[in-house]
Amino acid sequence: MKKLILTALTVFAFVSCQSDDQYENYNRDTKNPTQVNAGFLFNSATKSLFDQMTSTNVNTNIFRLLGQHWTETTYVDEANYDFNTRSITASQWNELYRDVLLDLKSAKTITDADAGLSAAQKKTRNAQIEILSVYAWANLVENFGDIPYSQALSPGEFALPTYDKAETVYTDLIKRLTAAIPDLTDEGFGSVDPIYSGNTANWKKFGNSLLLRMGIRVADVTTMSAVSQTAIKAAVAGGVFTSNADNAELEYASSSPNTNPVWVDLVQSGRSDFVVANTLVDEMNALNDPRRTSYFDENLGVGVFEGGPYGDNNSYTRYTHVSNRIVDPSNPASLIDYAEVSFYLADAAERSISGTPVAAPGFYNQGITASFDYWGTTGVTAYLANPNVNYATAPGTWKVKIGKQLWLAMYNRGYEAWTAWRQYDFPGFNKPAVSEADVPTRLTYPLAEQNLNTVNYNAATTSIGGDKQTTKLFWDKF
Repeated sequence: MKKLILTALTVFAFVSCQSDDQYENYNRDTKNPTQVNAGFLFNSATKSLFDQMTSTNVNTNIFRLLGQHWTETTYVDEANYDFNTRSITASQWNELYRDVLLDLKSAKTITDADAGLSAAQKKTRNAQIEILSVYAWANLVENFGDIPYSQALSPGEFALPTYDKAETVYTDLIKRLTAAIPDLTDEGFGSVDPIYSGNTANWKKFGNSLLLRMGIRVADVTTMSAVSQTAIKAAVAGGVFTSNADNAELEYASSSPNTNPVWVDLVQSGRSDFVVANTLVDEMNALNDPRRTSYFDENLGVGVFEGGPYGDNNSYTRYTHVSNRIVDPSNPASLIDYAEVSFYLADAAERSISGTPVAAPGFYNQGITASFDYWGTTGVTAYLANPNVNYATAPGTWKVKIGKQLWLAMYNRGYEAWTAWRQYDFPGFNKPAVSEADVPTRLTYPLAEQNLNTVNYNAATTSIGGDKQTTKLFWDKF
């Protein structure tokens, strides 16, 4: 359960009577005359971001359900796309605004004021802050569409911020990310950095890989064609991930309180709420995919995998469970990885804008191989030779081929699995058994936005074409 359920705008309203200096005082230690250390806030925001994107608590994150990798057993509202009963969209909104972006903003303010840091240290720390901030902002745009941006995070000045156009925000985020990457010249937060421990080279790869992802995300937007191509070329020239060792990962601990949220949600809580969905299992069975023994438990027998009908009331004992690795308390979580980057490079190569001599099939094979290596699975050579996997013979357009294998590789990363389906429009997703609703293409705005920020909410709803789960956002028109 969240420790507090408030919309970002509720937070804004709560502190609107305070000046910015007074708001900053909330981050001060009342027992000591010193501010909270910027590294503490950076670390806290980073963990909040990873936890939010990793959790499988249905009050918090249902992306594994939206990506149809998992489905539910006893309680099936979320697999049938009920966003409102548990205020699921509010959780994503609140967590990113309140516990990620606000903390990162405060970390930047403290960093800028720290006379003990060199100019290079400040620049690098702020670049690290900026990369994570851009990730969070981009996630909000990709999920909701128009969002509070230019007036957000200033509660003393804008209690009820207006919504900025999604395309405008995304363009600015690409500009911000592009400008931040060259500032990575020092160790920054050093050992306090929970992702790379201050490794500047890896932070640059992370920034460029995120830039590549964002460039690909808007590649089909006619009005952003130049922005997309420039971003992709800059990312490739700057250097993206080249192995799984580069992945933007958070290492969790084997004991509380820093265990993987999935372990907390399922093992520590003693829950049996999920089985693997037939959407995923049927596809992997058809391809004889060797990763099944890495992704899934063999609770039905050696080599036997049966997915629960998506959205149905499934018996936990009858269908395939997730593997032990998924529920390991120390299992690391990723924001972006080498396999994902490889598929984006394949996409860029198909569009002839990658700036690299490698053709799409090479990057496609690289993405599949990276996934096999990450999961410690053997048999990739035979898998790549499968006519239904081989790039030359697999069915569908290049988008379908890349999208389907990206979706398979994004197991346990529900957001990117769902977004792969949104971006590449490959067939095979099921309508949920109970509601028979269409698969959502966005998250709806939190209900509190309708009540507290009504005028701006209504303007945003009109702008994006309706606050519906099936509204197609600006980057997902095709």
